[in-house]
Amino acid sequence: MSQLPGGELKTRPLHFIWICDCSGTMSVNGKIEALNNAIKESIPEMQRVANENVNAQVLVRAVKFSNSAQWHIATPTPVDSFRWEDLSADGLTDMGRALSLVAEQLKMPPMTDRALPPVLVLISDGQPTDDFRSGVKALMEQPWGKKAVRIAIAIGGDAELDPLQEFIGNPEMKPLQANNAETLVKYIRWASTAVLKSASAPSSQPSGSSTSKVGTVPIPAAPAASTTSSTDDDPWW
Repeated sequence: MSQLPGGELKTRPLHFIWICDCSGTMSVNGKIEALNNAIKESIPEMQRVANENVNAQVLVRAVKFSNSAQWHIATPTPVDSFRWEDLSADGLTDMGRALSLVAEQLKMPPMTDRALPPVLVLISDGQPTDDFRSGVKALMEQPWGKKAVRIAIAIGGDAELDPLQEFIGNPEMKPLQANNAETLVKYIRWASTAVLKSASAPSSQPSGSSTSKVGTVPIPAAPAASTTSSTDDDPWW
């Protein structure tokens, strides 16, 4: 638990987990570099939003998946201390294994009943090459998996949207499609600030501020994607 000025402790953990595709196709047209840069750029604003909520302790980590899956940043790290480690791309798209890894960490323990709804952000440019549905099943078998705010970002027009929609599990919410680095930055920043803010104080957010809801968490509208149609501006279309 982190210390607040005056001695009070932040007692409600909020786990924020990046779930990142590192398959070989992510090496094309600078996708993996754009993902690394987008997450790094989002950290200061994420820290600001977390510090504005005196009740929640935001803990960040990351999973990467290609051939199998593993924790990229394994320790739940207080956001003020969080530093991004660049990903590299190669291999397949074992998305189901990544979701199973996350599901293991959403069991009780290590989760507690005092936690706030976790935020899971899945980012992929392709389609699963393993048993994706077993990963979704493992995630949804955990109470904190069901309660989690699940956001999916598709990179490029070749990304398979159906698995991302299945991961979200809410017909009112759709995968976000980023066809260029600028739009990816917008979506990463939105997930790590606006969505994080709602998840860190779900009971105090007015329902009118959202376009959909996950449990008690209202989800604010996502920013608009770039409207440009040039292939130079949309290199991942």
